[in-house]
Formats: sequence, C-alpha cells, structure tokens
Amino acid sequence: MSTAIPTKTISAIKFEDLNWIASSPLPRDQAQSNRLHEPEYRINTIDPMTGNDIENVTSHPSLEDGNLTVYFETIDTRKSYLEMPLDHPNLHLPYPAADDDDRGG
Repeated sequence: MSTAIPTKTISAIKFEDLNWIASSPLPRDQAQSNRLHEPEYRINTIDPMTGNDIENVTSHPSLEDGNLTVYFETIDTRKSYLEMPLDHPNLHLPYPAADDDDRGG
C-alpha cells in the first residue's frame, strides 16, 4: 500500500477562462510557414495503369517527375504510361491560353 500523498499541480494556463488568449507563441509560430501543406517529396506506390498497390518497390520500374516518383508493376505498364497521349484542356481551346485562365481549381 502506497503512503504517498497525491500532489496537485497548478497549470500556468487556465483554459477554462472564457476569453483565454495565447499571449506567448512559440518561436516557430510567430511567422507563417512558406511550406505549409507542401510536401518536399512525394512517392506514389499505386500503379497508375492497373490501380494495384505495390508493396515492395525495390524491384519495380519507376519514373521521376520533379519531386514525384511513380512506381509501376511492370516495364510494360511504365511504357504504356509514357506512350499515353496528353489530354490537357489547353490543347483543345479555340484560342491561345493565357496565364489568368487558370482558376486554381
């Protein structure tokens, strides 16, 4: 049987106050991050041609495009992906696309 007396700690921040305001932000929170929700590097382990998940990527072909690496099940699916024609809306416009045409959606 323990004879220790429980101690009550007093919190420096009282969250129960209705108008509680954080008055001392951490140094990392004093400025907005420029990389918010922007991953540095992305890896796709789902073959875009078959839709199958690749568990062990060490022996599978891949394709690097900027900061994205896409893995394929076979060399044939990688080849068919590369030979697939580009179907971008800007290629079908009756007029040249301008920078302000992008609505960010």
